[in-house]
Amino acid sequence: MEWPLSPGLLSQLTEFAEVVDDGDMEKLPGSTVITGIRRYYDGAFMDRVGPSLKQIAKPGIGVDNIDLGAATARGILVCNTPDAPSESTAEHAVALLMAVAKRVMVGDRQIRGAADIGREEMRGTELLGSTLGIVGYGRIGRRVAEMCALGIRMNVTIYDPLLPGDVQLPPGVGRTDDLDQIFARNQFVTLHTPLLPATRHLANERRLRMMQPGSYLINASRGGVVDESALIRVLQEGRLAGAGLDVFDPEPPLADNPLLKMQNVVLTPHIASNTDAGVSAMQAGTVENMVKVLKGERPTWIANPEAWPGRMKDETV
Repeated sequence: MEWPLSPGLLSQLTEFAEVVDDGDMEKLPGSTVITGIRRYYDGAFMDRVGPSLKQIAKPGIGVDNIDLGAATARGILVCNTPDAPSESTAEHAVALLMAVAKRVMVGDRQIRGAADIGREEMRGTELLGSTLGIVGYGRIGRRVAEMCALGIRMNVTIYDPLLPGDVQLPPGVGRTDDLDQIFARNQFVTLHTPLLPATRHLANERRLRMMQPGSYLINASRGGVVDESALIRVLQEGRLAGAGLDVFDPEPPLADNPLLKMQNVVLTPHIASNTDAGVSAMQAGTVENMVKVLKGERPTWIANPEAWPGRMKDETV
């Protein structure tokens, strides 16, 4: 285990297992369940832990740092907590959108002493009646749509090819089946899709250049969803008015990344879910998933359900 738990949550685990949380990799072999955040779990790592490993429990939504194919082939359950960080992440995406549109960081720098920043550089964009395209209408995308359509009263269009056609949308929210139109027809575009082979560089150079001059891109999903080199080019050319990014590719961004010096870009270090409520919910959900496996029960959330019951087949209840 790579992250600290409250005494109450820790006691739920110690009732069923010995807990090792000192980061000593030499203690991994023989583990039944493991959890962590910033490590890549490939087949070699799983084999290092050994045949007793039944579960990798990941806090949060994304499991792109886990080789799901390798886990499934070995009968190892990969469990996440997709409900836990949704509200915090959606709020953060809207905060990035508003911060970059209102030139919050530029104004902050100016009032702290950057005398070379003129008022014209601090001129923001009013959001009322503006257009927002949302890629991905899952838990996070839905909340972003609600906040922006019902609260700010933006005109929102969503794109999600997996969304059933009869889903009722909130007032002020429409949908399109054409992903290109999300980029071409909206002043703001925000991304809320998992990182999959089909979504890597979904925001590619062609689509970024389809965006209207003066548009904004927001990404609080995964860095690889955006072709970052292409984004840098269109920002440097002045085609986009700005961007708000919580994720990068690679992550963290390298010290010479041009994004770090752009005044029209708001950056945060992958902290969208890092709120008091978000962290508590992720930890509680992760412990619940782990305890269920330790008790021989099916976890609530399995990212590779085809692996069930995996290495638990002789003890499930």
